[in-house]
Amino acid sequence: MDKLFLLDAYALIYRAYYAFIKNPRINSKGMNTSAVLGFCNTLHEVLSKEKPTYLGVAFDPHGPTFRSEAYDQYKAQREETPEDIRASVPIIKEVLKAMRIPVLEAEGFEADDVIGTLATKAGAEGIKTYMLTPDKDYGQLVRGNVVMYRPRHGGGYETLDADGVCQKYGIESTAQVIDLLGLMGDAADNIPGCPGVGEKTAVKLLQQFGSIDSLLERTSELKGALKKKVEENAEQIKFSKFLATIRTDVPVSLDLEALRVTDPDRDELRRIFTELEFKTLSDKFLNNRENIKNNANQQLDLFAENPTDGQVDAKKSNLRALTDTPHTYKLVDTEEDMRRLCDFFMTKSFLSLDTETTSTNTIDAELVGLSFSVEENEAFYVPVPADRQQAQNIVNIFKPVYESPSILKIGQNIKYDMEVLMNYGVTLGGEMFDTMIAHYLLQPELRHNMDYMAEVYLKYKTIHIDELIGPKGKGQKSMRDLDPKEVYEYAAEDADVTLKLKNILEPKLKEAGVWQLFTEVEMPLVQVLADMEVGGVRIDTGALKETSAMLTERMNAIEKEIYQLAGEEFNIASPKQVGEILFGKMKIVEKPKKTKTGQYVTSEEVLQQLKGKNEIVGKILEHRGLKKLLGTYVDALPKLINPRTGHIHTSFNQTVTATGRLSSSDPNLQNIPVRGEDGKEIRKAFVPEEGCLFFSADYSQIELRVMAHLSGDENMQEAFREGYDIHAATAAKIYHETMDSVTRDQRTKAKRANFGIIYGITVFGLAERLDISRTEATQLIDGYFATFPKVAEYMEQAKETARKLGYAETLLHRRRYLPDITSHNATVRGFAERNAINAPIQGTAADIIKIAMVRIHRRFRDERLRSKMILQVHDELNFSVYPDEKETVERIVLEEMQAAYPLSVPLVADCGWGQNWLEAH
Repeated sequence: MDKLFLLDAYALIYRAYYAFIKNPRINSKGMNTSAVLGFCNTLHEVLSKEKPTYLGVAFDPHGPTFRSEAYDQYKAQREETPEDIRASVPIIKEVLKAMRIPVLEAEGFEADDVIGTLATKAGAEGIKTYMLTPDKDYGQLVRGNVVMYRPRHGGGYETLDADGVCQKYGIESTAQVIDLLGLMGDAADNIPGCPGVGEKTAVKLLQQFGSIDSLLERTSELKGALKKKVEENAEQIKFSKFLATIRTDVPVSLDLEALRVTDPDRDELRRIFTELEFKTLSDKFLNNRENIKNNANQQLDLFAENPTDGQVDAKKSNLRALTDTPHTYKLVDTEEDMRRLCDFFMTKSFLSLDTETTSTNTIDAELVGLSFSVEENEAFYVPVPADRQQAQNIVNIFKPVYESPSILKIGQNIKYDMEVLMNYGVTLGGEMFDTMIAHYLLQPELRHNMDYMAEVYLKYKTIHIDELIGPKGKGQKSMRDLDPKEVYEYAAEDADVTLKLKNILEPKLKEAGVWQLFTEVEMPLVQVLADMEVGGVRIDTGALKETSAMLTERMNAIEKEIYQLAGEEFNIASPKQVGEILFGKMKIVEKPKKTKTGQYVTSEEVLQQLKGKNEIVGKILEHRGLKKLLGTYVDALPKLINPRTGHIHTSFNQTVTATGRLSSSDPNLQNIPVRGEDGKEIRKAFVPEEGCLFFSADYSQIELRVMAHLSGDENMQEAFREGYDIHAATAAKIYHETMDSVTRDQRTKAKRANFGIIYGITVFGLAERLDISRTEATQLIDGYFATFPKVAEYMEQAKETARKLGYAETLLHRRRYLPDITSHNATVRGFAERNAINAPIQGTAADIIKIAMVRIHRRFRDERLRSKMILQVHDELNFSVYPDEKETVERIVLEEMQAAYPLSVPLVADCGWGQNWLEAH
């Protein structure tokens, strides 16, 4: 059966834009591409999964519609369209034109009416018609062959036929959707409805009377206040029904041939996606596997001037590729040539390097080849055999150049190459330049992989790894499986492109004022992190087994208690079944929250608010917490132990968070729980090296100290300088008490205010978090700003500075770009304003601990200590320490942490010792 898909453009564009609001997609030109990206992803999903025969996209026209002319308040309450959406619409229309998908518009009518008309006509002709929209209004159009295709909250789609719509809204026919909206109104469109009539009452009225017309004829059957409301607002109810009615008689024709899905204009689509920097989308839409012609059959003289001239790619990409770039790449596979090459590099002041390996895991990776470049468009590849001794001999040839302190080493994610070479006894020497980190400092929220940067900065398409080893999956080869002649141009290109990127990024770092941050903090930190990753951390698997048995036993006991309280067994891991028990069967609240699909909301946030309603809620939360601890850490950590080293080797990531904080993965140690006895059990399993002690040091309230410095608030600074408990001091000032008289409850509230203010908490948010009235929350926030007046001034100044510059920055000039700070849309602007306040605080705290890490590492090396830094988690550093170095380590760590950066208040670090992480912290 033929299928027609009609897309409600603006509803999908808005949805896409707000889905990315906390983490917008900004390209290198500073354009917010969230709306275009989200819309195109939806379009691709429909085309690939549903394979429609026909497809059209309906837009609201410019200018008034019949509804706005009839009612000037129609949609008048809506905030101004975000500027980024306005800029995105013409681009989306360009994409549709290149896709040869018709844009459907009719002057004076909304997209709903155009879709309503075409869907009705197509349905009548026997064509299965899907209306893709999250808008409930469309339910009135569903009948026969016409269905709604609604995006689900959290991903995927639901198809609603007539029965589905009726069941969803508790009505008997889809036509009643109009009456439902006419009675209850629609806040989104500013349709007034009948005052005091919500969805429940509207459904009851329709079940009794069938329609608005019938209701208004029989108001005598109503009683009391409801009768009065309906009779007094009869005209408004009729008018609301008129506004809610989607027209099916718009003067548009159903031209199926124009709507037929066909091949796109590939060149134009490629041009648009390249301009937008949508590489993945381009590949998705165009299935873009470009063939790279390899000149691997030529063995070049080592230093001969013999550039390879390729042919322009047949697909006419507007990106250059190796095949149409003059270049001299050489395969170097004799010992004599390798030694000559090393001697040649020793005469240079810099070296761009790369390694080809058998694995992305550095601990297990074996070398397959070494790449080098010292001049643009010229590079060398040295294959490394599988035999370990032969491989070591080749690495030893290049060891002098790798370890030379006078040669700058350039790499893309150089920490990886550093760690692989450490496995071969090589310690990279000299200063470093990592193009990935350089780009991160310039554009923290963009991608930082080499392929992306090459396309953006060099207008160049690199050879992609899967062109050599095949797509991911069982059939994928290893680099080891390939002949060096098949590999050398790919590998040499990496070193060459990295050198080209370095030459472009270096001046940009200086221009942006982050050169010092790059050279003195981020680049020295690479070696620190490499040593921590290679060293890894020991885990006491026996302790984890005990913890696992204890937690599993407790979880099973809680499970039985839950079944007893519920009166039946059910799947506690299923949000749907939990919702049906709590709200459907036990009815613990009168009006439970539901998702757009009608499922009860049972998120942690919702259940936390309902803990006091019934004992079962607390038990379910406890069960969930234990299950998460077991699955994420207790049972998972032993599986991550490397069999060769016996240690866990997490990866510390410098280029992930927009704030500058380090993150970690495999496992993510930043999320190991610190509160609650169960979470602490996990820390007990982290132990030092055999015969060593565990030492932990963490900054005390570093973000609040940074706030005190940035704001210059005398009251806050005094509290820190005098060494007071900042939360008790805050409570004393807010509640006009002496420090000794502050209650635990007052201190807790002050603590939440202290941290909440930094993150831009609202009165509503504080009231909810502390379970207090909004009046008390208002008094608390007002009291806070009265106590610390310069904090309020700082917050306003931070927003104003960001508006003027377009970014916020830390004390070390790390930038967070905030293009939405001047948006006329309050929601969009609010996100940016909160980041303008928070980014300098959180980012400065991140910079400070990085400085401390670099200096501690340097001191350990200079003083020849055997003890090691093994973990970094937020504001905390952890060490495995030899007992005879205990006093020295504690002195160095505290000295360097507390002197890392000169603030106007003291930086204070607390520390502790133990046999494991829990004891030490």
